[in-house]
Amino acid sequence: MTIFKQEIRSQKKTVLIWSLSIGLLIGLCVLMFPEMESQMGDVNAIFSKMGSFTQAFGMDKLNFGTLIGFYGVEAGNMLGLGGAFFAAIIAVSSLMKEERDHTAEFLFTHPVPRIRVITEKLLSVFSNILIMNAIVLILSILSILLIGESIFWKELLLIHFAYLLMQFEIAGICFGVSAFLTHGGIGVGIGIAGLMYFLNIVANITEKAKPLKYISAFSYTETSDIIRSGDLAVRYLVPGLIFMVIGIVLSYAKYTRKDLR
Repeated sequence: MTIFKQEIRSQKKTVLIWSLSIGLLIGLCVLMFPEMESQMGDVNAIFSKMGSFTQAFGMDKLNFGTLIGFYGVEAGNMLGLGGAFFAAIIAVSSLMKEERDHTAEFLFTHPVPRIRVITEKLLSVFSNILIMNAIVLILSILSILLIGESIFWKELLLIHFAYLLMQFEIAGICFGVSAFLTHGGIGVGIGIAGLMYFLNIVANITEKAKPLKYISAFSYTETSDIIRSGDLAVRYLVPGLIFMVIGIVLSYAKYTRKDLR
């Protein structure tokens, strides 16, 4: 597991920066809730009159006057976009960087099969995502305890689990893309994550675009639906996991046969 350990070490600063950035922003929002709680009735009234905007972000289904509703919107957006970009960046860079940084000529002169390299790099990507999400979850729990509120364990864990699966899906897709690239991968990864987010917004606005939810990785992370139903939308989750597997299979198929520069 030498490659795995090296990947974890090389990404530790990146993981720490992203974890603290997302976790502290969520914690700050939670700490602001007691001061804003009395004003949330007016906020609900304002959002109820904004039509398609509230539908796009699922805010028409949540009560901002409760911590769980407030958390669902604020934490959901930060962990959703931040986590998606993080997963995309580290996954799309994983295989590509060996050619971009000219380290492939060192790595593959050793008696290490390419399948092992791909496997250890993939495990490191998923491990870094797990570490980031664990830190964010701990910071979120601490912030809720600091304001003296009861923790809504089921909904909290479901929300964070949904975003973890979403990040795995995006990472799997971007990992597959990484096998085909030699440079410029970060922009591609951010583009994939941003496109997924945009497709979900469009699907929320109009009924005609609902089939897009089967493509977007954000479709099963709707915090409003998770809080109301107490479950994940399996009909959207299954296609997402299939896309993740396809991306991983493509990474093996391409990289094991690729003529490395």
